[in-house]
Amino acid sequence: MVLSRRKLPALNALRAFEVSGRRLSFRSAAEELGVTQGAVAQQVRALEDTLGFLLFERLARGLALTPKGKTYLQDMTKAFDIMAEATDAVMARSDIVTISVTPTFAAKLLIPRLGDLQAQFPQIELRTVATEAVSQFDADQIDIAVRLTKSSFPSNLQAAKLFPQELVAVASPLILKEVALPLTLDELRHKPLLHDAHNHWPMVLQSKEAPVGARFNQTALAIDAAVAGQGVVLACRAFVAKDIELGRLVDVLGRSYVIEPDYFLVRKRSAQASPAVEAVWLWCLAEYGGFDGDLCEPT
Repeated sequence: MVLSRRKLPALNALRAFEVSGRRLSFRSAAEELGVTQGAVAQQVRALEDTLGFLLFERLARGLALTPKGKTYLQDMTKAFDIMAEATDAVMARSDIVTISVTPTFAAKLLIPRLGDLQAQFPQIELRTVATEAVSQFDADQIDIAVRLTKSSFPSNLQAAKLFPQELVAVASPLILKEVALPLTLDELRHKPLLHDAHNHWPMVLQSKEAPVGARFNQTALAIDAAVAGQGVVLACRAFVAKDIELGRLVDVLGRSYVIEPDYFLVRKRSAQASPAVEAVWLWCLAEYGGFDGDLCEPT
């Protein structure tokens, strides 16, 4: 018969028995537990009364386990080892932060800055989950997420706007030789166009039909293709800003298109966030431009 959890012996009594069983001495057990010898002996006697059998033979020079005591000690030692391992794991997790981001955000913004994060917070282990799927904070054990979403969040989430979705058409200078910039929309239509899963070209070109061109399931891949001189890509300025700064890409239209939704930093509301999560949260807000300091209250 399995005892109900409510009918299990007191944890202090089990602990007194386990330490006494390992040391075969109430005095040594008391030293390890930081209590008196009498307290340990009393806890063990109470446990024996609860179980209905003796766990120790009291000898002149110490203790000896009874046959049932030996069996019970083996199981109790395993149980306390499991609790110790679980405690170590949860305490170690305080310096582990898991962030869920889109693949393009990971490739173009997060990975290039990981060295800065590590230098500033060497004790934090950042684990990155790159996915387009919406993360479940509890089920997926996610601490922070970056998502392209509207500014309406349930009351259990805290969110901060990182930057708007400002689209810009860019291409490598390699395919723009002897071409006057900015291009007109008609000139742009005759250039090789690169597509991602968002398919914003019809909006820019003012056409209901998607123009012909190479297609990629991730914006990061389309951007890499543009850098390689394969065509013109339409991407969020935040993801191509570094390439423009270094001259690997050039704005071909001289204008941008701000559309909804925006990029947000999101986490569960908590009365007391871990120091590591709080540090990464504030670091993200400081690193990724466009944040205006105002948290988005739930609606």
